[in-house]
Amino acid sequence: MDLEKYIDHTNLNQNATEKDIKKLCEEAIAHNFASVCVNSSYVSFAKEMLKNSEVKICSVVGFPLGMCTTSTKVFETKEAIALGADEIDMVINVGWVKDKKFDEVEKEIKNIVTEAKGKTVKVIIETCLLNEEEKIQACKIAKSAKAHFVKTATGFSTGGATAEDVKLMAKTVGNGMSVKASGGIRDKKTAILMIEAGAKRIGASKSVDICK
Repeated sequence: MDLEKYIDHTNLNQNATEKDIKKLCEEAIAHNFASVCVNSSYVSFAKEMLKNSEVKICSVVGFPLGMCTTSTKVFETKEAIALGADEIDMVINVGWVKDKKFDEVEKEIKNIVTEAKGKTVKVIIETCLLNEEEKIQACKIAKSAKAHFVKTATGFSTGGATAEDVKLMAKTVGNGMSVKASGGIRDKKTAILMIEAGAKRIGASKSVDICK
């Protein structure tokens, strides 16, 4: 199994420095990871660092809470794409899911997919905050809105990815959409478990350790 190509090598820490992002990019090039995942303030820097590589740049939107307005998320998406992002990982409004405001959740995702102009959009549903019915509904909404992935977690909430959630998400979205497992994946065994459960991408900050 070529684990490297599954991995979004991630540093979304509040105290991440330019030196940290440089190291992230250098590691991504060395291991040929699928992408680096960074906050939008580092997208242009990462683009310069990765200009002669095949590593993509992923940026987050509405991160980590997902509770800003839709127009804010749309603007974040537009700016991240303009700065050089190839992929967008957006956080849904979990409160809307719990309030069953499903039309609003779908409209927001659709707006971001439109603004991404064909770039890959991953929808973070924050599984640790949802019950099973809500997880299924969030996945169905993301698929209906034409997003490309559903993603387990930000890694900044009360829990991360589980194999059970990945299986449920993969079963729910079926063909034509993928699952990204993220949150608490720190070793090779766990990464493989997630892939076997149906994940097509792994979000991790311990990516080098995972691939050793």
